[in-house]
Formats: sequence, structure tokens, C-alpha cells
Amino acid sequence: MKIYFECNNGISGDMSVAALLDLGADKSKLDNVLESMNLNNEFSYEIKKVNINSILATDFDVILPEKHHNHNSEEHHSHKHRNLNDVIKIIDNAQMSDKAKSLSKKIFEIVAKAEAKVHGKDISEVHFHEVGAIDSIVDIVSFSVLFDDLNPEEVYFSTLTEGKGTIECQHGTLNVPVPAVCAIASEYSLPIKISDNEGEMITPTGAAIAAAIYTGKKLPDEIIIDRVGLGSGKRNYKNPVLRVMLIK
Repeated sequence: MKIYFECNNGISGDMSVAALLDLGADKSKLDNVLESMNLNNEFSYEIKKVNINSILATDFDVILPEKHHNHNSEEHHSHKHRNLNDVIKIIDNAQMSDKAKSLSKKIFEIVAKAEAKVHGKDISEVHFHEVGAIDSIVDIVSFSVLFDDLNPEEVYFSTLTEGKGTIECQHGTLNVPVPAVCAIASEYSLPIKISDNEGEMITPTGAAIAAAIYTGKKLPDEIIIDRVGLGSGKRNYKNPVLRVMLIK
């Protein structure tokens, strides 16, 4: 089986997790891994069905103790600012496959490298004020576990679609694509097109997920669709849905 990420409406961590759950990846396996992280006092999570333009999709939401939290823009308010080594320890201690651990680390290393470049720091000095808050750790580990569960033979991506304008985050007002997304796209040659939507459609976590599994292989001219998964985003634009297909 092969997998196709259709990113015409953006990509983020929570959208990616939700799409794989909607595709049929093992939720019970995910539940067990997240429980094994022993961070349950820092977060809870909710998986539910939502309607996006009258189409049923899955939503994955990491809920923090703090009330003020905008997940999809990755404006995090966790008081625990972890560095890469802290995150790797959490991943190593979780009860998941070696392949899922390896992918989780790869995604985080991609983000850390981008943040280091943007802020002019060594990778060991980067503290994940935004991308390393607990909800992004959960997103990345969850995606890695579910992707490993599906275990596709080949991976295909459409061009990643971004919005325009600016967003507000802990660093102030940033142009879209944000610097970390630009750094990841440049380093890994991710194809991006700019849409007329206002605001961020590609988050740093979403870009890092794409970079970690992107192969550059072109989608065949003809495909047979086996299953379709729709992952809901939380930004207010025309169609905030990541569509992922299992194809033959």
C-alpha cells in the first residue's frame, strides 16, 4: 500500500494526526503510547468527528491545563520549555516501536535545526518555546506512531499550499510562511505554492512532518484509491482539511 498526502489546504501536526486516524490507523496503539509517556498531568486529548463544509472529518485536539491555547498556529503557553535532549528522552522512554521513535526524533531534529538557523543559535541551545511545548510533542509522537502503524511502501506529496500575510506569535508579528517553515522548505526542497488565504496554512510541525517523509516521488498518472482520511485544521479559512489517501 502507498500513501498520498494532498496538502492543497495546508498541513499541521494536528491535521496530520487526525488524517491518519481518519484513514484507519490504530487508535488503541496511540492511546497506549501516549499513556506510556507519563506526561498525562501536562495534557489530555480529544478525538472527534467534525463537519467541514458539510463533509465529515476527524479532529485531534491536545488540551493543555492553560485555557489560552491556539493549537494550529502553534502559539503555546506551556511553562515547560524543553530542549532537543529533553524531547529525545521523552521519546526514548515511551513504549513504541523503534521505527516510530526514529521518525519522532527525525521530525524534532528537523524543527530544531530550523529554529537554530533562524535564531542564530547552536542546535543544543534551542529551547522549544513554541514547537516544543507539550502539544507539539504529542502531535509528533502521535503522527510517528500512526504512520508506523500504517507502514506505507511509498509516500507521495502534493505541492504544499501556504497562505499569505502575517501571524502573531511569541516572537511578535511574522510574515507567512514563518521563518522556520522557510528554513525547512529550503533545506529539504519542499515544493510550496502561495494561495489567496490569509494567514498560516503550513506550521513548522507540519513542514517538518512533510520533510521527514518526503521523497520527491511523483504521483502516478493513474491510481486506485483504497481509503481516504480527512484531518481537520483549526484555522479559519475556506477548507482547513488535510486529505490523505491510501492508494494502489
